[in-house]
Amino acid sequence: MESLINLILQFGDLNKQQIDFLLSKVEMLEFKKNDYLSEAGKVPRYVAFVLEGVFRFCYYNNKSEEVTNYFVDEGNFVVDNEKFESQIAASEYVQAVTDCKVLVFNKKDWDEISNTIVGWEMMKAKMVKKCLTLAMERRSPLVSEDATTRYLSFIEAFPNLINRIPLSYVASYLGVTQQSLSRIRRNIR
Repeated sequence: MESLINLILQFGDLNKQQIDFLLSKVEMLEFKKNDYLSEAGKVPRYVAFVLEGVFRFCYYNNKSEEVTNYFVDEGNFVVDNEKFESQIAASEYVQAVTDCKVLVFNKKDWDEISNTIVGWEMMKAKMVKKCLTLAMERRSPLVSEDATTRYLSFIEAFPNLINRIPLSYVASYLGVTQQSLSRIRRNIR
């Protein structure tokens, strides 16, 4: 809980009463590896804060190939924010890559926090902006760099993930085949 509050306090000030109110709205959930926090075609149910584990955003392209779009690990929020806020069906999956422990807010409680805590909307906007900026910083090199450089950028952006997630997901995220990724890793060693 402390790590959740510490993250939130980076985006604004809350007094003890507001923090207690916020914590009264949170629920702890566990997801087993491969479980879905959110599924394409369904309305996302939660804003989650990752205490333990790794999630990935993924979708299926027009060739029915699974594409990993992003990873989220400990100390970060994980949510299909636009779809959650609008309460419309998601177009991608948010899947547990490892066993995960999260703190979640459902939509009703998330809205109640917004309606109760003065300044929460601004804090929320700042949190979303930071998440989007970080995602863009991590994704943009993948467009213009060669595969080896993309892999090195991945290791730099997600230093704690390389030994925790299947290489097939890393390859998908980087836009290379698993064989290419194995060759790249061999050449780097």
